[in-house]
Parts: sequence; structure tokens; C-alpha cells
Amino acid sequence: MKIGILGSGEVGQTLGSGFIKHGHQVKIGTSNPDKLKDWLQKQSANAFVGTFEEAAMFGDIIVLAVKGSATLTVLDKAGNKNLNGKTIIDATNPISDAAPVNGVLQFFTDINFSLMEQLQNKYPDANFVKAFSCVGSSLMVNPDFGGIKPTMFIAGNNDDSKLQVKGILNTFGWDVEDTGFAEAARAIEPLAILWCIPGFRENRWRHAFKLLK
Repeated sequence: MKIGILGSGEVGQTLGSGFIKHGHQVKIGTSNPDKLKDWLQKQSANAFVGTFEEAAMFGDIIVLAVKGSATLTVLDKAGNKNLNGKTIIDATNPISDAAPVNGVLQFFTDINFSLMEQLQNKYPDANFVKAFSCVGSSLMVNPDFGGIKPTMFIAGNNDDSKLQVKGILNTFGWDVEDTGFAEAARAIEPLAILWCIPGFRENRWRHAFKLLK
């Protein structure tokens, strides 16, 4: 598949490399192409860089991997016509610019209305699926926990899009827990707060969640 990634930070670069590793073509959209020179040099011929609009146009599937506060601006730059009907993997979290309090991140959203719901409401013809938001970038692709597959929680309104994302996550070494419709992102997004606490308090960043059944 062709994957358009909106965002050139650690998450965008890590997922881009992961998709290329598993045989996909990737175009990362960015406002700062120079930031991706080193990343491009390490990749195969399946790696490309462009504007947000070019990446969204390129992708059969789009990955949203920017700061939560930049999501609407970046999606506007990507262009509504390039988003309609596509699966958009939403890896963002609504993290405030305020400093953590005793290791606890602050969000700029309300617990009863997630960032992904806001995006889905703004772009009703796109199919957002929350994923990759409850773990650090270094563990997003084929994490190694001694043979134990961690759980990635997903949510979204479109079943076909969630099947696409589940297939990607399975390839990337995850068990998948489908938590339902977009409203479930209200529960998934705060998992980032929980995931970060051991990191801020004890500098422990190599962990993930596992749902026992």
C-alpha cells in the first residue's frame, strides 16, 4: 500500500520506517523537509517526502502523527478532498503545553469529548481510527517483550477501516482490542497519561499495556 504520514517527528519517522520495512511505500508530509534528510538516507527507494497535501494525496491510508494541538491545522493543509473516504490512523494525543504535575500529563480536552471525536466531527467523510497513541514511538513497530504480544487499543466508526488498521497492527506485532466507536477514544487517549507516569517518575519507558482475557 501507499502510506501518507502527516508529521515528521519521532512517531512519523518510526512508523514510516516500519511501513517500509513491511513492504509499503511511504511519503511523509512535513513543513520542514530538511528535518528528514537523515531519515531518507536510511530508507529504501520506497521513501518519499513532500508537503502535507502531497502526503495525504499519496496515501491509500493516512497516518496522523503530529502534536495534538496541530492536528486541525495540519489536516486543513492536507486538504479535505485528500482525506475523504480514507482510513486515517490517529496516533495523536491532546497533550497540553503545560508541564506534567508529579509525572502526570495535562490534556487540553474534556474527558467527555476526545480529540479524535473532534477530528471526526470536523471531517465526517474521513474514517479516523485511534491507534498507536498509548505507547512510545520506540515500541510502535514489532516490540519485543519476550514473545508476549502487547495490546493496542483502537476505536473508530468504520468497521472496514478498523480491519485495515488491525491488519497493520498484527503485522507490527500487536494484539488488537477493538473498543468500539469514536467515543471510546475518550478512554484510549488518557492511556498516554498512564503510560508516561513511570517514564517521568523513574525514567522507565520500555513498557506497554496487555489486556488479559
